[in-house]
Amino acid sequence: MSFRTIQGGAAARRGVAKLPHDRSDLLWSGGEPTALFLDSIDRWVDAMVADEHGGGTGPDRFVEASITAKAVGFLCGRPIADRLLERHFPECSARWGPNEGGSVREGDTVVVLYGPANDILRLERVLLNLLGRLSGIATNTSKWAAAAHPILVAATRKTEWGVLDKWAVFSGGGLTHRLDRGDALMLKENDLTAMTEGDEGDLGAIQRVVSSIDMDEHAGFTVVEVQSVEQSVAAAVAWDSLQNTRGGDEKLVLLLDNMDAAGAGEVQHALSKADLRQCCILEGSGGVFLESLGDWIESGVDLVSSSALNRGVAPLDMSMLIEEGE
Repeated sequence: MSFRTIQGGAAARRGVAKLPHDRSDLLWSGGEPTALFLDSIDRWVDAMVADEHGGGTGPDRFVEASITAKAVGFLCGRPIADRLLERHFPECSARWGPNEGGSVREGDTVVVLYGPANDILRLERVLLNLLGRLSGIATNTSKWAAAAHPILVAATRKTEWGVLDKWAVFSGGGLTHRLDRGDALMLKENDLTAMTEGDEGDLGAIQRVVSSIDMDEHAGFTVVEVQSVEQSVAAAVAWDSLQNTRGGDEKLVLLLDNMDAAGAGEVQHALSKADLRQCCILEGSGGVFLESLGDWIESGVDLVSSSALNRGVAPLDMSMLIEEGE
């Protein structure tokens, strides 16, 4: 099954710098969605249509329907909407206004649909739910990205709609972070505790575990969760030693778990003093709020990650109106 060309499908990064947390190339490549992204889209739209159980009946005549934005924000969901039409409503066509990730104002026409009235009525709620939710996440992310500049914001793996949430964060100017559990090597507190041997303690365990990483496989994106300055330095020392041995320059991501901005600043200072800052990417996580982003900027981290980008976010309000048809 072919996929319609989507204008501006991956043009919404708006200055996002390249970090390993940017996994957008795994979702969009060569001007179209990847197989991984399409697989996720198909499972979501198929389930949503199935849950409608046919959606009732309507006249067979062809009509035109306009979806209009009722608030200011950023559009997200064009690839998903086009796939929905292609798979389940092939007699319907869409003429889009804004590009994916493009801005919309109150009253703007987002898309004009044309097709049998029966199909337009059946797809109305599914499409509005999709566009509203994903555009709401993109709009919220854009606020975070603007407030956090010059540092970056990233999603977490706490998502309700999986990869679709990640795409919406990307469309709003954020970083996707890992798309799934196997998308990077992440050593979290529980992993390190389980790997601790005898009475070596947490610092010894961190250094030993980091020193055993297969750099040929994982150097590009490895995350180690740390909870203190001492743990941060221990992980960085082990990583720096590995890179010196192999002549590599990839950076270790230190996930500063539940440290506030002041604690992150202490980590930044300690790593700089030990001449280790250049081998690390500092990610603030846990207790990060929109209102606290100024403190995180001052702390010296490279980015912050928060599930608040996509969880509990109000949809961007939209409505559909059917015009007279044939």
